[in-house]
Amino acid sequence: MAHSMDFKIGIIGGGQLGKMMAQEAKKFNFTVNILDPTPGCPASSVVDHQIVGGFYDDDKIRELVKCSDITTFEIEHINTQVLNELVAEGHTILPSPKVLEIIQDKSKQKRMLNKNGIPTARWVMLNDDFVETINDFGFPAMQKACKGGYDGRGVCVVEKPEDLENSSMGESFLEELVPIEKELAVMVSRSTKKEIKCYPVVEMTFDQKANICDNTVAPARVEESIKNRALELAVRCVEALGGVGIFGVEMFLTSDKEVLVNEIAPRPHNSGHYTIEACITSQFEQHLRAITGLPLGSTELIIPAVMVNLLGAEGYQGKPCFEGVEDILRIPGVNLHIYGKKETRPYRKMGHITIVDKDLNRALEKAETVRKTIKVISEG
Repeated sequence: MAHSMDFKIGIIGGGQLGKMMAQEAKKFNFTVNILDPTPGCPASSVVDHQIVGGFYDDDKIRELVKCSDITTFEIEHINTQVLNELVAEGHTILPSPKVLEIIQDKSKQKRMLNKNGIPTARWVMLNDDFVETINDFGFPAMQKACKGGYDGRGVCVVEKPEDLENSSMGESFLEELVPIEKELAVMVSRSTKKEIKCYPVVEMTFDQKANICDNTVAPARVEESIKNRALELAVRCVEALGGVGIFGVEMFLTSDKEVLVNEIAPRPHNSGHYTIEACITSQFEQHLRAITGLPLGSTELIIPAVMVNLLGAEGYQGKPCFEGVEDILRIPGVNLHIYGKKETRPYRKMGHITIVDKDLNRALEKAETVRKTIKVISEG
């Protein structure tokens, strides 16, 4: 069967995920249009056309969708009302705005998971009369905002009822603070033709100060039965959503070896960056294959990998400057990705480094050296 392959892909969001998606789209010679409020955003250097506008600007969203064959997104905080209208008018937006609506509200996401028998940490909605609710629920617990949280925002630990009285989080729920042995993640792709493929189970470590994923280790160092359970749950999540595209399914492995689903990202995800160097098909290429109805690529792990996020150093703000680049690039297996953000600030994601090595322990040692060596500071 012959394919013209002259797809016009629209991406809502021009950050690092949009940039890496556009880089892969160019392998297929797709045309890429993006919508982003920042002129000169990371993706702008590799796309055909940028519409400068916000993610809640109906006119600009319409403009992007109308000049694209298929529209996708790299960010969840978008006006879904206009997306639903555009789908009703016959435009293709994947994953569908209905999926995005469920994911945008973490309480809706939890209800969807529980309704489909997918295990999560115990949780309860908070209403005005929360004193009784929280006393029944027990301490300590996590308070999570229903909407708008990402990269550690919209989440806090509650140790006593007074902590909630001072909260300015808005609509939120309480979640049991489960004893966690590891945080796991699985990237799952599902195509327009309902083909499904999973990437290997990985483990994530977090920067406690910033509450941002800090390290991704592929493959996860857990027994086979836990990997199989995680893969099974990840597939069930994406099937329950009826999602098309790539999804990052984050999970907790509890100290009593239970696997609980934490949350789902309806887009390429930080925990899947390692796939660019370590797997036959990267998560970004797989997403494009899924939404254009092409056969999904192999998700096989070719070589173990550790991905380290490159965050802006504390105490620096302004035009970024990278210390230690030459030192880390002398290390075999080090792959540096600089996102091209015009300004650094503490804990901002400025890039990532993937270290590949046939020996995972050696990759972990190299990752430790990389972390200590490279630093994002500001000029002047």
